[in-house]
Amino acid sequence: MKKILINFAHPAVSRSRINHALRAAVENIEGVTINDLYANYPDFLIDVKREQALCMSHDIIVFQHPFYWYQTPAIMKEWLDLVLEHGWAYGSGINVLEGKYFMQAITAGGDKGTYQREGLNYFTIGELISPYRAMVNLCKMNWLPPFVVHGIHRGLPEDEVTFHAENYRRAIIALRDGMCDMEKALCEEYINRDLDQVIRRG
Repeated sequence: MKKILINFAHPAVSRSRINHALRAAVENIEGVTINDLYANYPDFLIDVKREQALCMSHDIIVFQHPFYWYQTPAIMKEWLDLVLEHGWAYGSGINVLEGKYFMQAITAGGDKGTYQREGLNYFTIGELISPYRAMVNLCKMNWLPPFVVHGIHRGLPEDEVTFHAENYRRAIIALRDGMCDMEKALCEEYINRDLDQVIRRG
């Protein structure tokens, strides 16, 4: 069983029905640690040693966050700047994160069609999160396509919220238990585009 660290960042989660539902769907899973960055560091004074220890003690690192201006919320950038130190996460022959998996769980306001080259935002989500793929490469980690929920600004009906929350739980459990076909996953734009194809049966 792999251990999964979910670095959760939402500065106003009480107002986010979808992020609350996604988090609630996974926070009681054995082997999963929810690390709420805004709750733990309201002053942005990140405990670097604590965060590095959490990374080292888990096999999969997930960044769960809303898509703010095509980026993560500010505290996640602060986390990256401080925690992934040269000589610890990369460089000088030391790569303590080597071999670990990285995935983002993203909620985006626009529909999928707006995140296309012909759409309102000009770029796909895959293109917009390419700095994180570069980070994964530098740290010699393994990239996983993101889990993405679109259309938040239009207000998702309750059955869609439940559907996405259940799929998030399925994806996290499958990753924990080694039940994801990584080759198939890497062929997908989003890991949750068709979970039945990505999760191995039996």
